[in-house]
Amino acid sequence: MRAPTITLFLFSLFAIPPQAQTPQVLTSGIDTSLRGLSASSANNTQILYATGNNGVILRSPDAGKSWTRLHIDNADTADFRGVQSFGANIAYVFSVGTDNKSHIYKTSDAGQTWSTQYSDPRPAFFLDGLACRDEKTCFAISDPIDGKFPILHTEDGEHWTELPKDTEPSALPTEGLFAASNSSLILCGPNHNDIFFATGGPAARVFHSHDNARSWTVVTTPILSGNASSGIFSIACHGRTLVAVGGDYQNPAATKSIAAYSTDMGATWHLSDQSPASFRSAVTYAGPNTWIAVGTTGADISTDNAAHWAPLTHENANAILALGSHQFLTAGPKGTITKLLPFKVLP
Repeated sequence: MRAPTITLFLFSLFAIPPQAQTPQVLTSGIDTSLRGLSASSANNTQILYATGNNGVILRSPDAGKSWTRLHIDNADTADFRGVQSFGANIAYVFSVGTDNKSHIYKTSDAGQTWSTQYSDPRPAFFLDGLACRDEKTCFAISDPIDGKFPILHTEDGEHWTELPKDTEPSALPTEGLFAASNSSLILCGPNHNDIFFATGGPAARVFHSHDNARSWTVVTTPILSGNASSGIFSIACHGRTLVAVGGDYQNPAATKSIAAYSTDMGATWHLSDQSPASFRSAVTYAGPNTWIAVGTTGADISTDNAAHWAPLTHENANAILALGSHQFLTAGPKGTITKLLPFKVLP
């Protein structure tokens, strides 16, 4: 049975001068905190997905004009932190949690049916991120088990396997990833051959593999760390530049050491001279030298490769996705989905 269609209404975020385009918020009123976003193209339109807790998966077949809530059997209470979509029909989503709550699901018919592709009986297994090169080649990562970060891989879009233990990178005691916006694990480079993931806890570190996860290097960044709620929550890349954002989600007002950048593929890192307004859970490339970060207190923009940040909005958001043509989708609490169009920096 097809899921019911939910029409989302558009309204202005705030008053903007006439010459600027108006940001629009699409809201469903669903009891969920949305954290996963993905977009793909089919038949000259954008297919959008958003995922969150309370088993919520939303799909729009028409670039956000209308949305359908999808359903996975026995997953009504699942916390879906990430989604990766391809074309009109294919999408992966993953749920998080220990004690067999972390699963990878896939649909090949636009969400009418879903298959469970991966589950792990180990009590400590906790998925944090999923990233795909294409519709068949994907990676996923869990918090450490027995001192190693489990790395999952599929090459056929159907069967997932954990990579050999001796190739998995080692973790510090209590180190882990944050599944805040499915952007702590990313693929970079011309063919997405470079794999990066970022951590928090005792240190805010960035791991890098250039050989399909067979070997890893690791660099400690100056991002705020030292407790279980602090570290890097999101990384993004363009060319040889990487940007990392985070902070302490239990102390979101702390503004010191919450954004950093690298211009040499993650080998060295530099703190932003002017930080975002507070804790940020997601960042994305937004155009030449330009990046946008979002978090609980709003969005910030940098036009100098993350050296300096300025506020854009004060709207709470967990995730951000670049749609192209200077348009961005954000997702956050109360089932809120916002489309950001070009507009001026707040005073």
